[in-house]
Amino acid sequence: MVIKSLIIGCVLAASIVFPSLTHAEEVTTDVASDSVFAAVESFFLGEVTIIYSEGESSFEGYDEAYQRVNVRVTTGPDAGTDQFIEYVSTTSSFEHQKLAVGDSVIITKSSISGQDAYIILDRFRVPGVFTVLAVFLILALMFAGFRGVTSLFGLAASLAILAFGVVPAILQGHDPLFVSVIGSCIIAVISILLAHGANRRSGLALAATLLTLVAAVVFAIFAVFLAKLSGAGTEEAVYLQIGSLTSLNLQGLLLGGIIIGTLGVLDDVTTTQVASVEEISKADASLSARELYKRGINIGREHIAALVNTLALAYAGASFPLFLLFAINSGPPLWVVLNAEYVMEEVIRAIVGGASLIIAVPISTAFAAYYYGKKS
Repeated sequence: MVIKSLIIGCVLAASIVFPSLTHAEEVTTDVASDSVFAAVESFFLGEVTIIYSEGESSFEGYDEAYQRVNVRVTTGPDAGTDQFIEYVSTTSSFEHQKLAVGDSVIITKSSISGQDAYIILDRFRVPGVFTVLAVFLILALMFAGFRGVTSLFGLAASLAILAFGVVPAILQGHDPLFVSVIGSCIIAVISILLAHGANRRSGLALAATLLTLVAAVVFAIFAVFLAKLSGAGTEEAVYLQIGSLTSLNLQGLLLGGIIIGTLGVLDDVTTTQVASVEEISKADASLSARELYKRGINIGREHIAALVNTLALAYAGASFPLFLLFAINSGPPLWVVLNAEYVMEEVIRAIVGGASLIIAVPISTAFAAYYYGKKS
């Protein structure tokens, strides 16, 4: 009954929000005329065939490393032709960015002063990522079996909801927080059911996840308001304010991102707690709901300690360059740097995520204890 109710609720929510994309006033995202990439006409793939020379040069007081290479164009109307290109990089990272014969690169064809010229934009990394993804899929199949396959389908569904539901809705003028919450609820239902099956355990975990999401939304709004965050603390947010996206609610976008990021770890907490309580009840069917709750909470405390640390380290790892900036800071005092919005955004993300994990433990444990506990 719980699962059916949640599925029906998600279908109704999706029918209200996402189909309205076709009726909402579309926010055009064509900002090419305002962009530094306005001169770029097209993008192609190429392969480095010859390294003519490499070295270092100084330009306006900055040291640059360069390579003069021959690139054979492999896609587009000029496929099969050879192009002489000078590839420029910063000297500090040149050893890791240096091109070698056989490397695949993304090249752009630009019109500069009426002359067409090719520029190396970046390495072509997709094949390497596909190899890593294949290793991941093999590991999932080997050690998780059928559940590993279904969890991958859940991951694919989650990405599809974000790409084809949440993002278009935000770009077409819907409130980012509202759309993100609806999308998160739908993702929770689909991913948990696919990964863990349509059973009582999944239903209880889903109910706990959705209730925790509500608490996370309230806490995130409170935290962002208290910290006076506008959502414009990153370069990406600044770029979104260029051109016709100036009306985008960046604070709502920040809140939506916090909620979606929090959802990623709630599944682990709620399903684990419900499963733990169920197994305890199977081991001793005479335990009351109160006793099951006490024992489940003891497990949950250990879970909280591990996951909060994991979450904090995950955010710290993603923002690791900030730690280096703090260490070499010779400008404003450290407290001024820490007060910067781009730093406070990461702090609030970590705090809201950690608080949500803590809240999820008693909620999921209480649901499971009430359901599996021996009724007096």
